[in-house]
Amino acid sequence: MSRILAAVGTLALAILFASLWAYTQLRSSLPLLEGTVMAPGLSAPVAVARDAHGVPTLTGRSRADLAWVLGYLHAQERFFQMDGQRRLAAGELSELAGTAALTQDRERRLHRFRSRARAVLAAMIPEERLVLDAYAGGVNRGLRDLEAPPFEYMFLRSTPAPWLAEDTVLTVYTMYFDLQEDDGRTERRRAEAGEALGSSLAAFLFPEGTSWDAPLDSSNLPTPPMPDRHSSMGAHPPIRAGDGSVESASLGSNNWAVGGALSTSGSAIVANDMHLGLRVPNIWYRARLILDDKDTGDHLNITGVTLPGAPNIVAGSNGKIAWGFTNSYVDTSDVVILEPAEEGSSLYRTPEGPQPLDRVEEKICSKGAACEMLSVEESLWGPVIGVDRQGRKLAYRWIAHDPIAVNLRGMLALERTGSARDALGIAHRLGIPHQNLVVGDVRGNIGWTVTTGLPQRFGFDGRLPVSWADGSKGWNGYLAPQEVPVVYNPENRRVWTANSRVVGGEAFGRLGFGAYAHGSRARQIRDQLLARERFDERDMLAIQLDDRGVLLERWQGLLLQHLWACAGHPQYAPLIPEVENWGGRAVPESVGYRLVRTFRAEVIGAIYDAYTVPMRAGEPAQANDQRLRPITSKQADEPVWRLITERPAHLLPAGYQSWDAVVNAGIARTLSAVASQAGGQLGAFTWGAANRAEIRHPLTRVVPGLSLLLNPSSEPQPGDLYQPRVASPTTGASERFVVAPGHEGTGIFHMPTSQTGHPLSPYYMAGHEDWVRGQAAPSYRVSRGGGWCSSRDAHLGGGA
Repeated sequence: MSRILAAVGTLALAILFASLWAYTQLRSSLPLLEGTVMAPGLSAPVAVARDAHGVPTLTGRSRADLAWVLGYLHAQERFFQMDGQRRLAAGELSELAGTAALTQDRERRLHRFRSRARAVLAAMIPEERLVLDAYAGGVNRGLRDLEAPPFEYMFLRSTPAPWLAEDTVLTVYTMYFDLQEDDGRTERRRAEAGEALGSSLAAFLFPEGTSWDAPLDSSNLPTPPMPDRHSSMGAHPPIRAGDGSVESASLGSNNWAVGGALSTSGSAIVANDMHLGLRVPNIWYRARLILDDKDTGDHLNITGVTLPGAPNIVAGSNGKIAWGFTNSYVDTSDVVILEPAEEGSSLYRTPEGPQPLDRVEEKICSKGAACEMLSVEESLWGPVIGVDRQGRKLAYRWIAHDPIAVNLRGMLALERTGSARDALGIAHRLGIPHQNLVVGDVRGNIGWTVTTGLPQRFGFDGRLPVSWADGSKGWNGYLAPQEVPVVYNPENRRVWTANSRVVGGEAFGRLGFGAYAHGSRARQIRDQLLARERFDERDMLAIQLDDRGVLLERWQGLLLQHLWACAGHPQYAPLIPEVENWGGRAVPESVGYRLVRTFRAEVIGAIYDAYTVPMRAGEPAQANDQRLRPITSKQADEPVWRLITERPAHLLPAGYQSWDAVVNAGIARTLSAVASQAGGQLGAFTWGAANRAEIRHPLTRVVPGLSLLLNPSSEPQPGDLYQPRVASPTTGASERFVVAPGHEGTGIFHMPTSQTGHPLSPYYMAGHEDWVRGQAAPSYRVSRGGGWCSSRDAHLGGGA
């Protein structure tokens, strides 16, 4: 017994000492919040003061100095996030995370963004490079000034590498991966559908838009005709019972603006909420930058969100203009079929004659494993990304590979812009993933356009993979700025975007046929903007928080109609009151909303599963007889609705006796979902049970015990993918702001999690509750504490 007690005591002491050591290391990695930093890299002192949520205000005399200090703050509070972003873009994450990230690294390394980032740096103008180098210097000083590396490295048993100027370019490339396709899947899907299903059925199932579209010019796209013949469909594959998912949670956003004639202040009002993956810490870091150089008269006062890893404000307000972004989903890439020069040849045809593929060896070194060499094949038009059904190699022509894709000078110019018209002109010179820019100014002007260079295609429209071998098809540089669509001060004094089609006609053709989101969000935003003639900031917030399920209203009616027809069925009868009183909103307590949503998803999934069987030819069967990779469309709602209301007998999916049987099967699978996901308890089948926020620090995936320390509570949340308040367990509004330029003091701002990534910081999770509840939180809060960064070469110390 004494030996056992001694062993237990020894173990307890070991755990105690290990815990004390871990806690000491954790505290040692806390960022500096007060004091004086002597920094020879600065040209003049820079003051840093924080508000009650930890949002810093930086006051200095040059933009380079502000960049240095912003880099210092980013490194102190967010370096692990920054490190992950640069590694994601470069295909180097496995060096930090181990073999679990190896597959992703292989896919990303195909694009060789590390070497492309170096080329971007080489082309930068001196003013641009000055700010970037200052930022990198601040990052590395901020990292060195931590008493211990950021706490994540302790658990990963790793050491952070210094920040390079090229790593900022990689940070932007990470957003290209997040917001654009890196494999041409939309074009490849269209080609597969046309080959396997025939052009008529493919066009019907995969339309480019629907009647739900709400473009600024009120244009309509042609409605694909109902196919006039039965496609060759096999038996439908097994369907997994109701997870309620059809469309994926597209990374996107909402933004809109109203002109000064409609606002209570006379200034334009801009609202923006960018929908991205949610995590701890949040992707954005909020900051206010004040530049005041009395010698030169250079002034700047700008507040907004920054992306740790980059020195600029991404979206916000400078007192004269306010702007926000949504992902545009325009077509910025093409899949190019490489034609062999002759059978069995390793050469491919080009307009200049047969060419060999270049091969570049990329070394990937995963933590805890031997290094491997990845052979990347490069064509005249980009890297080889795969093969088609005929075995031909496919190259990827993607604007992200071009130097025009990334630059800092455009965003630095946008920060200083004084009018909406000038901002629209700058938009076409930005080097960021292509966005819908919505801007408003203090004089009440508003506008919209698409940012960054756009490909000027010739000989084809970019919808399908084609060969560029004979020179009749390809890109002829980029559209001239005057060719890019712009909407400025429309007659109704309103602009809005939500990732769906924004314009039609010739302008739509110039932007390309990208993977646009369903138009339901844009339509709800448009309708609410048109419903009134006067707005203030709280009115805009109310639109951001709109969780009405307008898209699902007709599905609720259909479900109710079929439930009434089978009211005597003992399983169906309990559903009727829930569906009747569903409330029409995606709120946590609603059983009816989840029933309607699941029913819709099951009907759409069953029809697309049956119709797309020929597209799955050659796909390996999945283990445990699970549902094969779903093939649907972001616009699937309308084709399926037309089928089940028009009821074409020749298009009835295999295995069903009638269209009523298709609908009833959807109800049956909805009941199966209640059984499997709620234990058969209908009252527990609430929307909140399915839509709980699961916002996690990436480290908790490998060290689960850290969840209690790092992650916010998992709460049921309102909203869904089909209305302005976008919400899913892992995606949603990464920020919400409403601001009238010149009236920033009455603005509203929300952000999930918090400014800081350190759990012992006094600001950890500060402001998260405002985001969860949708409370009208002010943009500015009372300041608490501050510090200085000095240009003098002296020691660290002193008071604020």
